[in-house]
Amino acid sequence: MAAPAQPAAPGAPDAAGDALLDVRRLTVRFGASVVVDDVSFAIAPGEKVGLVGESGSGKSITALSLLRLVDAATTTGEIRFEGEDLVRKSERQMRAIRGSRIGMIFQEPMTALNPLYTVGNQIAEVLELHEAMRPHAARARAIELLARTGIPEPDKRVDVYPHQLSGGQRQRAMIAMALACRPRLLLCDEPTTALDVTIQAQILALLDELQAEMGMALLFITHDLNLVRRFTHRVGVMEKGRLVESGATDEVFARPQHAYTQRLLASRPVRVAPPLPDDAPPLLRADAVGVSFAFGDGLFRKRRFAAVRAATLTLRRGETLGIVGESGSGKTTLGMALLALQPLAGGEVHLGGERIDNAPRAALRRMRRRMQVVFQDPFASLSPRMTIGQIVGEGLALHRPELVPPERERLVLDMLDEVGLAERHGVAGVLQRYPHEFSGGQRQRIAIARAVVLRPEVLVLDEPTSALDVSVQQQVLALLAALQRHYGMSYLFISHDLAVVRAMSHRVIVMKDGDVVEAGDAEALFAAPRQAYTQALLAAAHLA
Repeated sequence: MAAPAQPAAPGAPDAAGDALLDVRRLTVRFGASVVVDDVSFAIAPGEKVGLVGESGSGKSITALSLLRLVDAATTTGEIRFEGEDLVRKSERQMRAIRGSRIGMIFQEPMTALNPLYTVGNQIAEVLELHEAMRPHAARARAIELLARTGIPEPDKRVDVYPHQLSGGQRQRAMIAMALACRPRLLLCDEPTTALDVTIQAQILALLDELQAEMGMALLFITHDLNLVRRFTHRVGVMEKGRLVESGATDEVFARPQHAYTQRLLASRPVRVAPPLPDDAPPLLRADAVGVSFAFGDGLFRKRRFAAVRAATLTLRRGETLGIVGESGSGKTTLGMALLALQPLAGGEVHLGGERIDNAPRAALRRMRRRMQVVFQDPFASLSPRMTIGQIVGEGLALHRPELVPPERERLVLDMLDEVGLAERHGVAGVLQRYPHEFSGGQRQRIAIARAVVLRPEVLVLDEPTSALDVSVQQQVLALLAALQRHYGMSYLFISHDLAVVRAMSHRVIVMKDGDVVEAGDAEALFAAPRQAYTQALLAAAHLA
C-alpha cells in the first residue's frame, strides 16, 4: 500500500495500469466530520495487503467505501477497480460488482449472516443472483464451497441456520459465501477477531490456499499486529483517517518511520503481572469440579454433555490464574462455575474456607460482593437504559444499602477517576452519560469500575480485551495490574489471546474438551510446554 508521498514498496504497483485496485485521494465525510482523509493506495493482483490502526482510525470505513456501503456519507476521490471508477457507478451497477468481482468477509458473521435463512440458502442466493444458477445447481455448489472451506458434513450443514454453527464454522460459511463467485478482490474486516488461535491459524491457512488457487488479491483489516506480520506482503498504517505509513510488511515492522507506527508496535502486550509473595495464602479452591448440560436425543430421551470434568485448581490472594484453550474447551463454563453462576455436576468450590457451590441463596447473595465478573462484550453487559452513574453504583446500592446517595456518588466518582474516566481525564458529565456515548475501551473501563467498586476479592475476567485494538488493550492490562496491586485482588483471566495471558498471569491452566491437561507457572509453561496440545496452541499463536 503506498501513500502518494512515499515510494512504492518492492513489488508494489507503480501505476494504475499495474494495479487491480487503485485508490486515489479517497475522502469520506459524515456531515462536517472527516473520517477518511485523502487516502491513496494500490493493490496488485494476487497481493495480500494489511491495514492496521487503532479503533476509529478509519480502517473499516475505508473498506466499506470501496464497495459503496457507507450510508449517509459523502465520498470523494477515485476508486479504480480493474480500470473502472467505482465512485461514479450507479447503485445498480455496484450491486452487480458486490459479491461477484469484489467479496467481503465481515467482522462478526453472526450479525452479517441472516438468522432467518439457512447457510445454504444464503450462499445459493449469491450464486443465483450473480451466476444465474438454477436453485438445484446453486445448492450443489453451496455444498461444494462449504466442503472446500473445511466445514464437516457439508451436505447436512448446508441446511442449518447460523446459530447452529460454532464461531469458527460461521466464519468459514462467510468465507464460502464471499468466494462463491470467485472474486478478484477479497476484503477481510477483522475476520479472526473472535476466534481462538488454532481456528485463526486454520482460517489464515484456508485464505492462503484459496488465494493461491483463485489468484485473488486480499485487503486484510485487523488490529492483530502479529497476524499482519506473518500473513501480509505489505501493510498500511492509519491514524485518525489518514494513511501515515506504508511499505513492505517486514520493513515497516523492523524499521517503522512514523511516530504513530512506532507507538502502535510498542503497544504489543508486555508482562505487567505484579510480583506475588511466596507465602500468598489460598483464596479460592476448586476440587474435582464438573459441569454438564442436558440436551435432547430423540423425542423423549435426554443425554448429558460434560463441559467440565474434574477440574481442580487453587487461586492465591493477589494472584492471576490464566485459563486458556480452544473455543468449547470449557474455559468460560469453569469460570462461571467458580462464581456459583453455574450449577455443578460434581465437586466443591471454596472461597476463603467457605463452601459456595451449595450455599443457601441468602448466604450466596452476601458473598457476591466478594466475587465479581467482567464480561467479553461490555456493550452487551452494560444496560443501554442506565446512566454510567447508575451502572457503576448499582452494586453499591445492592450490597451496601447503608450508604446515603452522596456517599455512594463519591465512591462511584472515585472509582471512575481510578479507571481514567473522570473530568480531569477529559470525560465531562460522566455520571449522566450512557454506554453508547463511549468507545469500546472506555466501555470496558466502565465494566471494570462496576466490578471493582465493590472491592471484590476475586475478579473473573472473561475475554476482557478480545475486541480492543493493541494500544487500548495495553492500557486496559496496565489498569488491571495497577488495580490488582492496589486492592490485592485475585484474577481468573480467561482468554484465547495467549500473548495477553502471558503478560497478565502468574500461573496458567490449559483446558481441552472439558479437561485440565496442563498447569504450571506462566513463564515456565510458555517457555517449555509439556503436553502436545499446549505445544500446538503456542505454535498456532506465533508468539514473538
